[in-house]
Amino acid sequence: MHNIYKNILQAKTESKKLLAILLDPDKINWDNLPQLAIKLNASPATHLFVGGSLVLSNKTDELVVFLKRNLSLPVVLFPGNPSQISQNADGILFLSLISGRNPNYLIGHQVKAAPILKKTNLEVISTGYILIESGNQTAVSSVSETAPMAINNPQFIFETAQAGEFLGNKLIYLEAGSGAKNAVPLEIIQLVAENIAIPLIVGGGIKNLNDIEKAYHSGADLVVIGTAFENDPNLFD
Repeated sequence: MHNIYKNILQAKTESKKLLAILLDPDKINWDNLPQLAIKLNASPATHLFVGGSLVLSNKTDELVVFLKRNLSLPVVLFPGNPSQISQNADGILFLSLISGRNPNYLIGHQVKAAPILKKTNLEVISTGYILIESGNQTAVSSVSETAPMAINNPQFIFETAQAGEFLGNKLIYLEAGSGAKNAVPLEIIQLVAENIAIPLIVGGGIKNLNDIEKAYHSGADLVVIGTAFENDPNLFD
């Protein structure tokens, strides 16, 4: 039992920064899984996120089982829809896309997922998900049919994060999107971090170790990298 959220809260209290590597089943080289496990074990990752906006391969569960067998890190689902739920994971970010106004991603998919999750032992962590303008259209924006929040209106962004906290979300996730041209601006990370009490996750467009450190310094409690690790599994060497 990993007690994922409790550990995230404790890390925040101790000013210990966390790192999640996001693995998209659609982008995995399945012939290279043993080497992937070696790289993940050697990385500074504290969590493994599994999921994506589309996930067409229907191999989420297979990937989760492999990770659980070969690594000791908590495996957390980062689902685009209820079909990506695997009862073999440790937990799930129960996302509500509070930056958009598409009811399917605010509550619709969540209603469909609830009875499925009730039958599992997954740790369900409610997460306010905020998509931030990143210089190009990302998969999240396309699939959810929602526009990202404009970076020239930072007040609206941090007020949205505050609303997510008041609604009872345990985490706020600022997302530039997979393959984003630009990461979430550092001043926006700082502004949100200063105006919420719950842990802050930041992901999308983070390309290297320097980007990770800058996000930490600006107030991110947990940074997520996906594309950068996909493109360069030796990123942390």
